Amino acid sequence: MVRTLPPLAPLLAFDAVVRHGSFTRAAAELGVTQSAVSHQLKRLEQHLDARLVERLNPGIRLTDAGRALAADTSAALDALGALEGHRRRAADRSTLTVSAGAALSNWWLIRRLPRFTAAHPGIAIELAPSETGDDAPRPVDIRIFWVPTEEAHRTTTQRPLFSERVFPVCAPSLLPNGRPLADPRGLLHLPLLHKDNGRAGEWSWSVWLQRLGLSRPEQKNGELRFSEIGLSLTAALNGIGVALCRSLLVHDALAEGRLVPALADTSIAMTSSKLHVARWTPRLIGDRRVDLFVSWMAQEAERTVLSTPRESASIETAAAS
Repeated sequence: MVRTLPPLAPLLAFDAVVRHGSFTRAAAELGVTQSAVSHQLKRLEQHLDARLVERLNPGIRLTDAGRALAADTSAALDALGALEGHRRRAADRSTLTVSAGAALSNWWLIRRLPRFTAAHPGIAIELAPSETGDDAPRPVDIRIFWVPTEEAHRTTTQRPLFSERVFPVCAPSLLPNGRPLADPRGLLHLPLLHKDNGRAGEWSWSVWLQRLGLSRPEQKNGELRFSEIGLSLTAALNGIGVALCRSLLVHDALAEGRLVPALADTSIAMTSSKLHVARWTPRLIGDRRVDLFVSWMAQEAERTVLSTPRESASIETAAAS
């Protein structure tokens, strides 16, 4: 006999929404975005051809179909949880799988992971870089997200790690004598690399030029745009143009002279509107390995701040609560 089952990921999202009475808190528990939870719930409703949840302001209300499904889902997940507990007691718990953005992984985290494994040889780290934090290729234990400041509060499954500052950088070969520009008007003669997220603000060159009192003429040879900051920084490293960067990502490249601030006046750096946070699944609340790794990441960020080269902009360590 073939079993016909509803999609399991949407069921987990539905269960979290029911238990918390909130899409936002459900997203924090699951380590995904609120929009991802909404998408999963819509998928479940389409599968069952029934409305399950009504959104209120604030909170939610279950429909009759939702209440019936919630009771069955809770019982089924409790049974699966018992099985998972047996499996985990028998399994090797020494490995932590960590998902972080590709840029953070490549430009900062990878070089520092040996410090953690040297300090904690009994804990292995499996790094699964992702673009959004939601798209890790496999189940993970800890996700590192870059979230708006208002979402970066401390909970039982989340800890703020650090914030960064945004400022322009480029290869020394792009600047006269390899030195940062004393006159911001020099930017008008350099190719600008764009992180194309479709929004104004810290990643918009038009906003930056306006802050500097500059008006840029239309570029004759077009513009280069990148969907991901790591690509923009790689282009800058290769002398292709000036990129707006995040201070933690470029710390090592600045310290080694592979990149330099494009402008001599580093006070123009903008504090990022987002902070990095670590999120983990509820089954790992109180897990010593998680506590050790998350605390280590926060300490490494602080260590980076203390060793920031004088000419680069500083980063601000996020408050712990």
